[in-house]
Amino acid sequence: MTALRPADSQQIFRAVLEALARPGTPMPLPSEPLRLLAPAITPIMALADSTTGVCVLERPGEHWADKIATATAAPIWPAEMARLVAAVRPVSADEVRGFTRGSAEAPQDAALVSFAVRDVEGGPRRWTLTGPGVRDTTTIAPQGMTVGFVAARAGVVAAYPGGIDVLLVTDDGRIVGLPRTTTITEEN
Repeated sequence: MTALRPADSQQIFRAVLEALARPGTPMPLPSEPLRLLAPAITPIMALADSTTGVCVLERPGEHWADKIATATAAPIWPAEMARLVAAVRPVSADEVRGFTRGSAEAPQDAALVSFAVRDVEGGPRRWTLTGPGVRDTTTIAPQGMTVGFVAARAGVVAAYPGGIDVLLVTDDGRIVGLPRTTTITEEN
């Protein structure tokens, strides 16, 4: 696997920024990289470089971590140390609690975690989002997130400015940002 084209990387970077600036609002990813990559890998591939530790939580037999390392020269780190994490398999609440959070002195050291979801609508639980970048409230209902994610994330972001930033990446290539400043209220 080779690196992304510069134009694709720029478009993905812009989509990530827009998604994090407007929590809950789906932003499209460019279609060309989605032909080669699992959607949740795409943002990590665009953001990774030789100075940023990357982790891919993948199923046995998948080799996304190797492909990212080859294409970007990014070092592969354990999930609890990585600044960029792609979750292409379901992730437990304990794994969410283990991601690096940064600190008050270095909030930039927190993880950006890209989760694969089937869609951000039609899931079993509604999430109401509030906070900076959200006008009043926004509601999504992700398909494919682990039960307990919302509570685990709430604990992780409680020590703001530390926390994690989350991207939900749909099968059809839309990205929804959940920065650490966003409050999620879950309803069944």
